[in-house]
Amino acid sequence: MPELFTTPLPPTGGGADDPAAAIDAVVAHLAADVRFIHRHRDPARTAGHAEPARPLRPEVAARLPVDRWWSHQVAALDLLRAGESVVISTATSSGKSVCYQVPAVEAALEGGTALMLFPTKALAHDQLSSLAAWAPDGVTVAAYDGDCSPEERSWVRTNANVVLTNPEMLHLGILANHRRWDDFLRRLRLIVVDELHVLRGVFGSHVAHVLRRLRRLVLAVSGREPTFAFTSATIGRPAELAEALCGVPVHSVDADCAARGERTTVLWNPHEALAAGGSGLTASLNVETATVAAELVGAGLRTLVFCRSRRSTELVANEVRARLAATSAAGHAPVGPDTVRSYRAGYLADERRDIELALAHGTLRCVVATNALELGIDIGGLDAVVLSGFPGTTASFRQQAGRAGRGARSSLAVLVAGDDQLDQWMMRHPREAFRRPAEPAVINPSNHHVLLPHLGCAADELPLSRRDEAIWPDDLDDGVRDLVLQDRLTLRDATGGPIACWSGRGAPAPTIGLRSASRGEYAIRRPDGSLLGTVDAARAFDTVHPGAVYLHQGAAWQVTELDRATHTAHVEPSDGAIYTQARSTTEIQLLDVTGTAVVGSMAAHLGRVEVTTRVTGYVAKSTDRHKVIRRVELALPPSTLDTTAVWWVFGPELLERAGVGLDELAGALHAAEHAGIGILPLFAICDRWDVGGVSTPWLAETGAPTVVIHDAHPGGAGVAPMAFHSVRAHLHATLEVLEGCACDSGCPSCVQSPKCGNGNEPLDKAAAARLVAAALSGDPHP
Repeated sequence: MPELFTTPLPPTGGGADDPAAAIDAVVAHLAADVRFIHRHRDPARTAGHAEPARPLRPEVAARLPVDRWWSHQVAALDLLRAGESVVISTATSSGKSVCYQVPAVEAALEGGTALMLFPTKALAHDQLSSLAAWAPDGVTVAAYDGDCSPEERSWVRTNANVVLTNPEMLHLGILANHRRWDDFLRRLRLIVVDELHVLRGVFGSHVAHVLRRLRRLVLAVSGREPTFAFTSATIGRPAELAEALCGVPVHSVDADCAARGERTTVLWNPHEALAAGGSGLTASLNVETATVAAELVGAGLRTLVFCRSRRSTELVANEVRARLAATSAAGHAPVGPDTVRSYRAGYLADERRDIELALAHGTLRCVVATNALELGIDIGGLDAVVLSGFPGTTASFRQQAGRAGRGARSSLAVLVAGDDQLDQWMMRHPREAFRRPAEPAVINPSNHHVLLPHLGCAADELPLSRRDEAIWPDDLDDGVRDLVLQDRLTLRDATGGPIACWSGRGAPAPTIGLRSASRGEYAIRRPDGSLLGTVDAARAFDTVHPGAVYLHQGAAWQVTELDRATHTAHVEPSDGAIYTQARSTTEIQLLDVTGTAVVGSMAAHLGRVEVTTRVTGYVAKSTDRHKVIRRVELALPPSTLDTTAVWWVFGPELLERAGVGLDELAGALHAAEHAGIGILPLFAICDRWDVGGVSTPWLAETGAPTVVIHDAHPGGAGVAPMAFHSVRAHLHATLEVLEGCACDSGCPSCVQSPKCGNGNEPLDKAAAARLVAAALSGDPHP
């Protein structure tokens, strides 16, 4: 078992005292290691206080657990009480919840209602407990979600004046049954949308239409607009995203005035030890993460570990327990294995809540979690956070690191780098993690694959008319026309002008999944016929093709049959000894161009494309050594994706100047494509699975070698336009990935991709670097 330090760090204690001494001791030990890359300190900050413009109602002031208001809380509260919509984008533990809780309670006491949306049931129930603990008489707070029985749902509709729910339940349970909710909607004054930064891409685009449909029904029954309160982790341009989601002007409150203790962040790169020829060291991200976490826990720091996958949480938690047990056996202060728990989706709700409470009460010393705990569940005062890999964006990095150090307590965050492009780029540019502006989240409500189904739902709820141009000012006419041509809407004459009524088969709402732009899913069924899960039709051939190993909640299942007629994948348990990677071929057709930019001596374009992909087979590899076990050919029909893309065109003069010959060209383009996709999350809140790519030495529409990076969702999710508008910075960052990696011929830190349908062949990192450098020759670095 590799050790982090030759001399174990003595426990210094945590508890109620400030852990500054323990943190200093830990950082001093870390700094002596070659893997220590960078230390950043944010000094402690005193609070800025203010008082609301008008006093709170006496019954609210008497019960509210707030002694003094921070200035940003007052700014948000005053705007909301004046009927102005607000987005509060401040750090973790900055008191965002109370900013909307008070107006919600006041609305209920004055005969109104409030609706609060949370991305997860756990977060909704956490807020339910928080609000119910102080809400005065006359305020009835209730959760309305998929766990409610029919009797409970009826009780909530009849009695609650503050309802907590999630976007799916709003879509299916409230809007689709809005007549049962007419009294609640007639009195609705405040709509809360928590964790705004989660609402990106296709999911955010769907939620934008759900919120517009909600506004529309409130206007229809009450004649007035509700007020919106958004909360968010720190992201770029939060007011723009909030306005795109709800369709009304939104004020931004982002000057954090909360008190804060000193925060220390350490960047830790295992690859530095490997590059230095260290013996007994490991490149395993899980083991490195567990090693660091165990040292922090052993030093008395209450620690939260963020992992990238459910499987990783279990592996890291087990490794932390083993290391703490070994330390105890060596005669150091024991830390019991029962004080280390994992936390992820797939656990029962009661089990997750038990872990949250144990962490909040201080009985747990370490929790290893997926990003489920990145959201604002109140988990009390933590001393340290360990991030197993860069979480993809600086916004998520700051959100996760900020989970430690509540109030004026000092805190420590350690980022343990993985081997992909973003992680290693951050290790080469350590100050960028702290000075780089947070990326914006992007949505695309005009995507017809998302827009049309929701217009159908709106027409089913209430016939569409010219009045609805206020809700969909840019898309209503085209959307109604398309739905009429599809025989899903019927135009009728009415007193105020023509109306469009739903005429499709059955109710439209149940056919829409808010997490996907594709119309349809494949069911994944166990041998007994029970439902294991679902997968979007657009990804089914990649994910659940015959022979595929499918992971669900950490368990492996092998696909025995893919029934395309019934959209069903049949699976049986697998021992997890192998994993599979689909092999595919991709063709692309450029349909139109909506933007062109010249960067250096290269042209970049934005537009609509059609991507045709055929899964041709798969490779099975051993889980432990990644050795190829077998290659299997498949005969599956092609799938077609109509989406948006950005593409780079490399002319013949550029190729000559770069010295890239025909024998190197395919590998150079392919490597540049992978590097560009891997680094793209620096410029928009997305991950590599939100985009795809195609590179070809000759594309008919451009007449030249071309690299295409496209949104991986039908109609586009807004990532490609962001890549186009950031094209200069994106290309410079891509070049830094290619030139900055120390490997000889390409690795996961620069040009290899885990989702490549061609098995990462061919790749020519050196030629790609020359190609992109020649394209940017003379172009100033942004």
